[in-house]
Amino acid sequence: MQAAQFGRRSGTILGIPLSGFGLFTSLVLAVAAGFLGFFASTCIAIFVLLAWNLGGRHSINYADSYLYVGVPAGLVVLVFALAVFLTLWARAKLQK
Repeated sequence: MQAAQFGRRSGTILGIPLSGFGLFTSLVLAVAAGFLGFFASTCIAIFVLLAWNLGGRHSINYADSYLYVGVPAGLVVLVFALAVFLTLWARAKLQK
């Protein structure tokens, strides 16, 4: 099968095929996406708090970035990724 035909037959994002994942792989990818969302949003929140604290002479605790930004963002990404990857897995199972 040629690469162009494979790209048309299944869904791709930025050229990466999103088909052929098993259940375990789908769960691992969803958890990895959740971790990435948590760490990226926490990093951005820490830098924003750093600028806020330095610029305005505030003293907001940096642990708030984990609690109020990182955890909710990570959970939202995890739920969305679980929905996407489990849907792709179920669709592949039904097509076989």
